[in-house]
Amino acid sequence: MKVNGITDVFFDLDHTLWDFDRNSALTFDKIFKLNEIDLKIEDFLFHYEPINLNYWKLYREERIDKKSLRFGRLNDAFLAIGKQINEDLIFKLSEDYITYLTTYNFLFENTIEVLAYLKKHYSLHIITNGFEEVQHKKLLKSNINGFFNTVTNSEMVGVKKPNPKIFNYALEKANAKAETSVMVGDSYEADILGAQNIGMDVVFFSNNGDNKKGVKQVNKLIELKEIL
Repeated sequence: MKVNGITDVFFDLDHTLWDFDRNSALTFDKIFKLNEIDLKIEDFLFHYEPINLNYWKLYREERIDKKSLRFGRLNDAFLAIGKQINEDLIFKLSEDYITYLTTYNFLFENTIEVLAYLKKHYSLHIITNGFEEVQHKKLLKSNINGFFNTVTNSEMVGVKKPNPKIFNYALEKANAKAETSVMVGDSYEADILGAQNIGMDVVFFSNNGDNKKGVKQVNKLIELKEIL
């Protein structure tokens, strides 16, 4: 069923439009080869991915800073896999990861088609917790920057989703109202609950099959055409 009365659509970027897991895996493969680290990428990612999610939760909750996130997630993953890596190399890997991450810019299926469709009917925007310098490159290099009227990231505002300040900042920047806006994102805590708390409508993007009751949900981006 189509949602009525919406003028502005806000998207999360990582894990919603930009295929973070795929691009991240390719980046690790590249920097491990560059730094001559003999490690199966599948084994590393098995440990790294849940550790990374937990570090991002701590970062969202203002319990750690950017430097601690970048170092800690790698250090903990190597410890979990039993690989001895010295601290200097971990710092170098953390820098190389950021440097090369936007070398790869795979988007989720039908991203361009869906954005082109929505752009005809709504003003489109981004709200992201990602690092400003990296998120800008992702948008440019994946050729989706032109779809969005505004981009709001957590470093601009000084707080992260689900903090209401970042949503209110994004609405003001977009000259939009909460009651005529919808947030599309993959994080139930950061995107969905955060947007609902300030009165925005929401669409939960569950590309991993996670089901949440009481909210509009899509498993593929193309399904947004049935809602918006």
